[in-house]
Order: sequence, then C-alpha cells, then structure tokens
Amino acid sequence: MELKSVLSSLENLKAKGNLNIDIQNVECDSRKVTNNTLFVAITGYDVDGHDYIEEAIKNGAKAILIENVAKIKNLNIPDDVTIIVAENSRHALAIAACNFYDNPSRKFKLIGITGTKGKTTTTYMIKTLLEASGKKVGLIGTIENFIGEDSLGESDRTTPESLELQRFFAKMAEEKVEYVVMEVSSQALKLHRVDGCDFDVGIYTNFSKEHISEKEHPDMEDYFNSKLKLFDMCKIAFVNIDDFRGTRVKKSAKCEVKTYGIDNICDLLAKDITITNVGVDFKAKLGDRNERVKVDIPGRFSVYNSLAAISVALYYGCKVETIKTALEEIKVPGRSELIPNKKELSIMIDYAHSPESLQNILQAVKTYTRGRVILVFGCGGDRDRTKRPIMGEIAGRIADFTILTSDNPRTENPEMIIDDIEKGISKTKGKYDRVTDRKEAIEKALKMAGKKDIVILAGKGHEPYQEIDKVKYPFDERIIVKEILEKMN
Repeated sequence: MELKSVLSSLENLKAKGNLNIDIQNVECDSRKVTNNTLFVAITGYDVDGHDYIEEAIKNGAKAILIENVAKIKNLNIPDDVTIIVAENSRHALAIAACNFYDNPSRKFKLIGITGTKGKTTTTYMIKTLLEASGKKVGLIGTIENFIGEDSLGESDRTTPESLELQRFFAKMAEEKVEYVVMEVSSQALKLHRVDGCDFDVGIYTNFSKEHISEKEHPDMEDYFNSKLKLFDMCKIAFVNIDDFRGTRVKKSAKCEVKTYGIDNICDLLAKDITITNVGVDFKAKLGDRNERVKVDIPGRFSVYNSLAAISVALYYGCKVETIKTALEEIKVPGRSELIPNKKELSIMIDYAHSPESLQNILQAVKTYTRGRVILVFGCGGDRDRTKRPIMGEIAGRIADFTILTSDNPRTENPEMIIDDIEKGISKTKGKYDRVTDRKEAIEKALKMAGKKDIVILAGKGHEPYQEIDKVKYPFDERIIVKEILEKMN
C-alpha cells in the first residue's frame, strides 16, 4: 500500500520525502520492523519510541512518523527515509492501522462496552446471546480474544493497542465474523487505541473510583470524560440509567440513547428481582410480554449486566426464548466462579479489585451464606493507593474473616501495600490476619473453612499469573486450590 494511502484522512501532517513509496508493514515496536515498514514513534509512560528511530531504520523502516521534532534533530536519517510529523502519533497510529488493514470494523457490527465494572461479563453475555441466535461472533476483552470458540490468545490489557486491535479485526473480517463485542477501557479511549473504529453500539455499565494514578487518570473527571468518548463514536447507546452519572452520559451522547435499569424509569426495566448465592432471576418486558429471566451469577450487578446484554440482543432481533435459554447457560471465567471440589467447600474466585466490586461480591454472598464469609484479597501495586484502605474497611465490615495478602505487587513492596489496606480494616471490628504469600493465604483460608462457609478469593479472577518486579509468574488459583485440597486430603 502506498504511504499516502496509509496516511489517508490524517490532518495537519508535515512530511519530508516521498509519499508514494510502498509500505508493507506498520509498527510501533522497533524490534518488529522489517523492510518497507512505516515506524510510528509513540511517547509512552516508560519508553519513548523516538529513542528507537535509528534502530527502526536499521531494521528496514522506510518511513518514520513522529510527534516530537526535537528528538530527531541530531539523528543521521538517510535521504530515502520519509519523515512525517503528526500532532499526536497515537492517533496517527490508530488511523494508519485502520487504513493499512482496510478498515475492517466497517465489515461487521461492532459493539463496544465501557464502564468501571461489568464490561467482561457483559461481553460474554452478548457473545453467548448472539451465538445462540446463529451469529458468528468475535470477542476482544480482558480475559481472552475469540473468534467463536477459537482463541486468538490471552489478553495483556483490556483493549489492545490500536495496531494489534486492527490486526484482530482484519482476521475477524477475513473469517466472516458478523458481530464483534469488545471491552473499551477508559485508557483505550484516552490513548486513541480505538480511533477510527466504526462502532454500531456503545454500552455504559457504571462508574466508580478506579484507575486513578500517574500512569492512568489524574482524577475522576478525566476518567469519566475518557469514557464519554465512546458515545461520540457509535450509532446507538444503551445506558444504565440507575448509575449516578448515567443521566450525564445520556445528555452528552451524540447518538441515539436507550436506557436500562432497576430503580428509574427506563426502556428496559427489571422488577420482581430475586437474588441468591448462586444467581438472580427477575422480570423484564421482552417484546410484548413480561418474561422471567434467570442468570447463574449472583448479585444485583448481575441484573444490570443481563439488562445490557438483553438490550443489545433485542436490538439485533434475537428471539425472546433464545435470550432466556442462553442467559441461563452463561459462565464467565473468574467472575463469581465457583470451584468444584471433593471436600464440598464453597470456594469462589472473583476479579473484584475495586472498592465497589469488592463490596458487591461480599454483599451478594453474605446474605445467603449460612456460615462465615472468609475473604482472601490484596491490592495491585503501581495503581491507585487511595482505594486500598477503602477496600480494607469494606472487607472488615462485611466479611467474617479476612486474610490480607499479595495481589500483583508489580514494582511495589507487597508488605507496604498490605500496610495501606490494614489502615482501613483496622478501623472496623472485623477479624483479620496478614499472610503475604498468596498461596499460603489461600491454604489458610481453605483449612479454616467448613461446609457452611464460603471462601472468596478476590482480585485475581481469570489471571493465571502473579506479576512481581515486571515478571509474570504462573499463578492460576484454580490449580492452586486443587493442589492445596489434594494435600489436605
């Protein structure tokens, strides 16, 4: 593809060199550059792509796109290498990727979901409902990426970098996928990863304190405004009107808006709700009739996720009976996931890693557990420190016994992270212990538990690793639980 075609629709570019050269690859990682590549230099939090321009040229780059002219003044760039200057190289990368892969998101229906919680579960629900209706569906999200049942690999982040995202889309378009449902993180929207994507549907689940740190969002307003960008990019939005910022989403969206909820007047209302420790059921008007819907995921939040999924399924013409049957079969890895075992203990793995999600899962099981709620959790390193004592206080108030442990400490000292959590739990009368090694913490919880109790392993969910000092070590809690119980036997 000619370079000028790769750069099509990008505005305010400055160029030095030939724009008619053939481009056979687009990359933002100099190590992946091959002959006739357009290398896009991205300024990241830890690494600046402008520092790797000479390496990219040595590896075969014939065009370099930058945003920082000062970075190339002292570089020896060959005359046959074209230099393009953009106002924002992240945005330029996204549009160039769309062009290079022939705008694949225009070849299927693209459904984007944003919100603090519920994105993963809702994507799985929508995928299940559409597939039950005979559609070929792709999924991109936190756990894994799929075309139908075929995995495209586990995810490193909620929403891939724009270049990788367009590669996924191109493969999906090539395999005749009809619908793609994807999680759209606030970071993806802020950092232009989904620029150029042709969204049909946008979904807003909810908003709460999360992702506030130097490497994410400086404050809650920036976090929320980043999410709002999705609703400038889609044709119709489905909004949780019960959320305290749902009305603001509805007013600011530049597309048609439909609403769902429990407590407020909306287009799809759930009522007569029953919640147990194994699931929910409720009534909602599907088509011309009030129908009772059942989902085997406990908690009020599960009703909201179901309503979002139902809204999309009805929008695309799925039959009511198909929707009801498919929802009963929903299973999402690491979300309220019960681990079967021969000791008949109730052991739940859940991804809860924010104050509200931890409170939701604890409240969901507390009411219906005959014995104790035994909680094992920690907080991730290099992330918002202010939420740690809040989560500690929530644990102390609701759980009967809490074991504070390590999560993904990343580059932080896990003991110091636990210190932060302990500041909150010590304000309560809740019983707790500190066991820094997460495997030992899980073992302690399992040895404490009786058949009437429930053990909740919160924070890791689907993740099969633990990240320590920038290294990901194998750590699948399903396997670890099995090994501990076998040893106990």
